Amino acid sequence: EDVDIPSRRVLITGATGLLGRAVFKEFNENNWNAVGCGYRRAQPRFEQINLLDSIAVHDIIHDFQPHVIVHCAAERRPDIVESQPDAASQLNVAASANLAKEAAGVGAFLIYISTDYVFDGTSPPYKETDVPNPLNLYGKTKLEGEKAVLENNEDTAVLRIPVLYGEVERLEESAVTVMFDKVQFSNKSANMDHWQQRFPTNVKDVAAVCRQLAEKRMLDPSIKGTFHWSGNEQMTKYEMACAIADAFNLPSSHLRPITDSPVLGALRPKNAQLDCSKLEMLGIGQRTPFRAGIRESLWPFLVDKRWRQTVFH
Repeated sequence: EDVDIPSRRVLITGATGLLGRAVFKEFNENNWNAVGCGYRRAQPRFEQINLLDSIAVHDIIHDFQPHVIVHCAAERRPDIVESQPDAASQLNVAASANLAKEAAGVGAFLIYISTDYVFDGTSPPYKETDVPNPLNLYGKTKLEGEKAVLENNEDTAVLRIPVLYGEVERLEESAVTVMFDKVQFSNKSANMDHWQQRFPTNVKDVAAVCRQLAEKRMLDPSIKGTFHWSGNEQMTKYEMACAIADAFNLPSSHLRPITDSPVLGALRPKNAQLDCSKLEMLGIGQRTPFRAGIRESLWPFLVDKRWRQTVFH
């Protein structure tokens, strides 16, 4: 029998990752014909494409002819970028530039996912027009990626977003969810950063923004350029950990706030809050309250579910 395939086509890179899975799901459930590609974890659900293989990238884009490409694939761990700068630059800059060229070749609208780490965090909140000044190599490669896609394809949207969390496959997939074990194993004290101000953002919300942006763009070709999206609850990692404890009725007295700036690893901006009014004025956006979003994300990883069943269900 004929299966009705939606006529709007979207290609998602990094569809196996935390954000990419949410973006794929959002488009797929809203009457788009979505194809996801990944690399290490692709099979069997997604197309396996090495984004550094320009022929493979050309072929999938020309075969599928997407209207929209959401480019989620990136090396986004700042400390890994510092230790593997060439590989990070290949993925974050060179592959992005090539994708933008190929998108232009088929007239596809490219949404390039960038980061709040393009800013130095000294004078928040940041508008799209504020001058970037990344402190670490991750922020620098993502900023170079922004420039590369805009140079190669003027019909591009750059979407800057902050720290993400959501339905993780492993706790380490997000800098927010990775704290859960320290929260739930309260038999030993845990130091938590209480210096850097963050705005934890649910991947479902970012996915909704990508879809809304894509749909608006299909009606209005002037939709392009740089945009910001972020959750609006300001929290340090210590405050997030306390909120996680609170969401699951767990103790938090073993969590210790550390107010000095971190000495180890890549430099982090103190407060790179993003001003999201440009998207809000377009009527685009969605925000999940942190406690609700984090409870949904972390519930499968709760070790002692027995007596807590009564708390939630």
